[in-house]
Amino acid sequence: MSFFPGPDPLPGDAFACDAIETLIIPRAHDIGGFEVRRALPSARRRLVGPFIFFDRMGPAILRAGQAVDVRPHPHIGLSTVTYLFDGKIRHRDSLGTEMVIEPGDVNLMTAGRGIVHSERSPEELRGGPLSLSGLQTWLALPDDAEEVAPQFENTGRDELPEGKGDGAAFRVVIGELHGSKSPVKTASDTLYADIRLEAGGRFQIPPTAEERAIYILDGEVDIAGDRFPSDRLLVLRGGDEIVVGSERGAHFMLFGGASLGSRRYIWWNFVSSSKERIEQAKEEWRTGRFDIVPGDEEEFIPLPDN
Repeated sequence: MSFFPGPDPLPGDAFACDAIETLIIPRAHDIGGFEVRRALPSARRRLVGPFIFFDRMGPAILRAGQAVDVRPHPHIGLSTVTYLFDGKIRHRDSLGTEMVIEPGDVNLMTAGRGIVHSERSPEELRGGPLSLSGLQTWLALPDDAEEVAPQFENTGRDELPEGKGDGAAFRVVIGELHGSKSPVKTASDTLYADIRLEAGGRFQIPPTAEERAIYILDGEVDIAGDRFPSDRLLVLRGGDEIVVGSERGAHFMLFGGASLGSRRYIWWNFVSSSKERIEQAKEEWRTGRFDIVPGDEEEFIPLPDN
C-alpha cells in the first residue's frame, strides 16, 4: 500500500560488522488487522539510492469481513513499486488503469507531476479469509523527471529473470544483477532483487551499485561473522563485494542504486526536491484539482491536518 500513517522507525542496535554502514529496526504499526513495518524513511537514513520509502506488509491473514481498502490518494515526484509474496490487490488509478496485482508481479506507477490511485482487496475474493504479504517501496524521481507525465506499467513474474547457485536463488525485480537484467524501466539507476538462501547457502552482492541495502524478510543472515535476524534493514558499505550467508536459510531483498545527488523532501504521499512544489500539491489535493479514479470515485483520503 502507499498510504500507511505509521511512525518512522527507531535507530537499531550496535553492531561490529565493518560491511554494515547503518542498521535500522523498523517500527511496526497495525493497519486494520495486519502489521506494517516501515524501514524508510528513518531518522538515520532517508534514502538508499532512489529508494525513499520501504514498507513491509504482513504476512497476515485477514479474517472474513476484513479487507484492504486504501481509498484514492495522490502522489507526485515518485514511482511506487508494489511487489507481493502472497495475496492479491486491485489497483486503480486516474489514468484509467485497473489491475489485480498477483504475487511476483511488479507494479510500477510513476506519479511524475501527479497521479491518484486506490488499492483494495478484490471484490470477488471478499467474504472469506484473505492472505497478504509483500512490499511497498517508493523511488524518488531524479531532478529532470520529477514532473514527467504519469504512467503505469505491470510486469508479470514470468518476465523477470532468475538465477541460482551456491545454495542461493534470486529474481531480478529491477535493474541488473550477476548478468541478468530486468525488463522494468526506471528513471534512474536502480537495483531491486528477491533473494532466497537454502541452509548453508551464500550470495555474493557485487559492488556495482553506488548505494546498497538488504531487508531481511525471514530467517537469519550472516555477514562477515555477524548475524542479523529478520525485519532488519542493513545499509551496506560501498565499494566492496559482500557475501551474505545463512546457516538455516533466509529470504531477503537487495535494493539500492545511484544516489540522486540532490535533497528530497517527503510529506504524506508527496516527494519533491522543492518544498514549494509540495505546498502546491497539498493545495491542489485540498481543492480537488487532481484527477479522479474511474471506478473508485465515491471516496478519497483527505489531506492530513499536520
